[in-house]
Amino acid sequence: MKPKWLALAIFLGVTFNVNAASSISISSSAFQAGGDIPAKFTCNGTNVSPQLQISGVPNEAKSLVLIVDDPDAPHGLFTHWIVWNIDPKTTQVAENTGPAGAVQGRNDFGKRNFGGPCPPSGTHRYFFKIFALDTKLELKPSARRAELDAAMRGHVLAQGELMARYSHK
Repeated sequence: MKPKWLALAIFLGVTFNVNAASSISISSSAFQAGGDIPAKFTCNGTNVSPQLQISGVPNEAKSLVLIVDDPDAPHGLFTHWIVWNIDPKTTQVAENTGPAGAVQGRNDFGKRNFGGPCPPSGTHRYFFKIFALDTKLELKPSARRAELDAAMRGHVLAQGELMARYSHK
């Protein structure tokens, strides 16, 4: 069965450079998909990145990209973490660390690290997205999300995501 986004994309005539049969799995031992992110990983806690597991990376991948964002932010999409040139053999990212040898870009907090959920009010969704690319990216460490998105265009072999929620209390 095809994912709903793929069926909609086909209906709308949108094309992707993603093999529909290729998806990557991203999960965390800290929370379940669709569940709640524990306060430890937010601005109400120690604000550290959760442990992540990655599987299903295509053999032809040259690098991985990790993006964590919040589409429910008051002024639109808010990026909490961007990391690129992750070794495609990476299967785990330890808690409170960036992937070894990878580049962490500038998030919307203006920092080059993980910035945990910190919604001003209500419940927000946080997407942990993983992308397998057919290349390594030539970006400066000061790069922001728009530059990363542009550099990835046309190079995505497969992708996956993990969504969880957090409510500011």
